Amino acid sequence: MNAVRESFGDIDIYLFDQLLKGRFDHCKTVLDVGCGKGRNLVYFLKNGFDVYGIDANPAAIRAVRELASALNPQIPSEHFITGVAEHLPYGRNFFDLIICNAVLHFSRDQHHFDQMLNAIWNVLKPGGYLFVRLASSIGIETLIRDAGNGTWLLPDGSERFLVDEQTLLEYTDKLNGILYEPIKTTNVQNLRCMTTWCLQKK
Repeated sequence: MNAVRESFGDIDIYLFDQLLKGRFDHCKTVLDVGCGKGRNLVYFLKNGFDVYGIDANPAAIRAVRELASALNPQIPSEHFITGVAEHLPYGRNFFDLIICNAVLHFSRDQHHFDQMLNAIWNVLKPGGYLFVRLASSIGIETLIRDAGNGTWLLPDGSERFLVDEQTLLEYTDKLNGILYEPIKTTNVQNLRCMTTWCLQKK
């Protein structure tokens, strides 16, 4: 177990699943939107990927820069910046892989969700992969309460922007993407549900 943690860090288990399947072996440029302190970047930093990260928290960016410096000093610290998902300072079709883990459900409303998602999709290369984990209503439809503007009150006491399966399928078509994995949802004791949405850009 220690060897696995050393190689992959405290990685999201569903992202780990994709790595074990070799899904991203041919990717070179990787962006983590909402990277935090870099929990999902250890493998990529250790294995020669050109890694970028953006997060709204300056303290998190300082931490991920330290992590990157320790694991792969060749990556410039400027690859990790403070910023938000709806305003990504990268060119179109730049990244082979974009990770967006536990970010999109903090959307303020539908417009904000669209802004973030479209900004992320814009910088993904054709043929590239988008790995998303976000809160959803799937499996707890009768347990949530409408808070307005597309946000919902969850049984765990949090307020989140929620999607359902039909919404994700509609966005997949609208973006001209394809699902490279079936949509998967984890129900956490009927307190919240987290859904994995994996897209490839045509």
